Amino acid sequence: MQILHLDSSILGTASVSRHLSSNIVDRLKALHPDSQVIYRDLALDPALHLSAKHLAAWQGAGSDNAMLTEDLYKGTAYLQELLESHVVVIGTPMYNLTIPTPLKAWIDRISLVGKTFHYTDKGPEGLLKDKQAYIASSRGGVYSSGSPAASLEHQETYLIGLLGFLGISDTKVIRAEGLAINAQVKDAAIAKALEDIAAITG
Repeated sequence: MQILHLDSSILGTASVSRHLSSNIVDRLKALHPDSQVIYRDLALDPALHLSAKHLAAWQGAGSDNAMLTEDLYKGTAYLQELLESHVVVIGTPMYNLTIPTPLKAWIDRISLVGKTFHYTDKGPEGLLKDKQAYIASSRGGVYSSGSPAASLEHQETYLIGLLGFLGISDTKVIRAEGLAINAQVKDAAIAKALEDIAAITG
């Protein structure tokens, strides 16, 4: 089994989402000792955001821009890693009510018609139906269902929707929220998330 492990927090070792995503991967490796892990630190080594030059290159235009060429190869690697993986583990904090921009840049490289989804006469259809995903989510406030700020949550819901659009319907969220309220709430949230990770059986 191949596991694709993505992190996107800018906080390095202080990141809760990185801590949780690492624990999820460790749990999956314990359950599947023959697993291979492909790791991408999207915050440390981000892809460029899409531009007209990217579109021109995809349409066959030549480029002597070394940075663009390197970035195009990176995007191709992103896609191949996803296609070859059985499980995707995404570590993501909430930044300004949504996901970090390096994670969005990764999404823009792997959401490709004819590769990870296609259009039919019945609407779009995802092509990644044999995969599983885990979202290691962290956020300073409380945005889960039923909370006063739930309508502002565009982090987990976006990722779940995007993964479902690509055909990945088996997505589990491991969440630690309220981290900025106080130390007691933070510690309890992390402890609960780690319990949820320990209960993973798949």
